[in-house]
Amino acid sequence: MLDNNNNDLGAALFKTWTEKQRCDEIEKLVQGYRNGVPVGILCKMVETIAGSKKSAKKYIKQFMTTEERNSAIAAETGAMQPLVKSFFS
Repeated sequence: MLDNNNNDLGAALFKTWTEKQRCDEIEKLVQGYRNGVPVGILCKMVETIAGSKKSAKKYIKQFMTTEERNSAIAAETGAMQPLVKSFFS
């Protein structure tokens, strides 16, 4: 029988990855964001791969400049801005 828990987003697999695998994948996600991937997807996927919001923030700071993060926060409005700010500041 198939597991119908699609909310996992691969979290179980990501827990088995090495630090290098996580870094490489998160770096690709940041590049994807620079090429048009929505910021909400970036935040959720980085958090899932990193294993926690705290770790996700560290990776985001590692791969994005302060200017990029501030620009992303400023570009968002409404309900997305607090989410983005919580990851990018």
